[in-house]
Amino acid sequence: MRRYDFPRHVMAMGLAALAGFIDALGFLKLGGLFVSFMSGNSTRLAVGLASGTSVALTAAGLIGAFVGGVLAGALLARAAGQWRKQAVLGLVTLLLGVGGMLTVMGHAGNGLTLLMAAAMGAVNNVFQRNGEVSIGVTYMTGALVKLGQALAAALTGGPRLGWLPYLLLWLGLMTGAVAGAALFPVMDLRALWIACAFSALLLAWSVRMGPLPMASRLA
Repeated sequence: MRRYDFPRHVMAMGLAALAGFIDALGFLKLGGLFVSFMSGNSTRLAVGLASGTSVALTAAGLIGAFVGGVLAGALLARAAGQWRKQAVLGLVTLLLGVGGMLTVMGHAGNGLTLLMAAAMGAVNNVFQRNGEVSIGVTYMTGALVKLGQALAAALTGGPRLGWLPYLLLWLGLMTGAVAGAALFPVMDLRALWIACAFSALLLAWSVRMGPLPMASRLA
């Protein structure tokens, strides 16, 4: 993450905040399952299979929707080329907008969380290096590991502030999650309209950044 410039740092923190916001909504709606954190859902799937409870089916559906979103986002990113970020964010904004429309139509049940999981899968295609995810914006385990490693480096003569981008990324997700948790009791999944608007702002920011350089394999 330290290789990126300031606009991309802002983008990454914004996407982490978006993921935290949506994951908090999904977690509260589903009573303990996630729409972006698939490690947690995988554990719940395994426990559900072992205990024979229906949570296994819900967890499996969320994992499938997430992977489907990653697949759709990856194919779109490949087709969009230099405009990968804008195309993927357009897809995410569209999915969240459809979710918001469904809430207006009265469809705010747990099934809507599958759409949220697909959006969270797709958004992981925004930051890529050599065709693979370079910044995971919907899960923080990797960022926290790098935070600890960067702190160790700073204490042993390495870059003094190399840990800061990872801390800010984690704080972005935490800020979004707090906002989602605070709004859920008031708005339920109608809060997806706020997520859609924020995603549209990130899309506008990516348009301002412009396309990727022809020769760039980063970003």
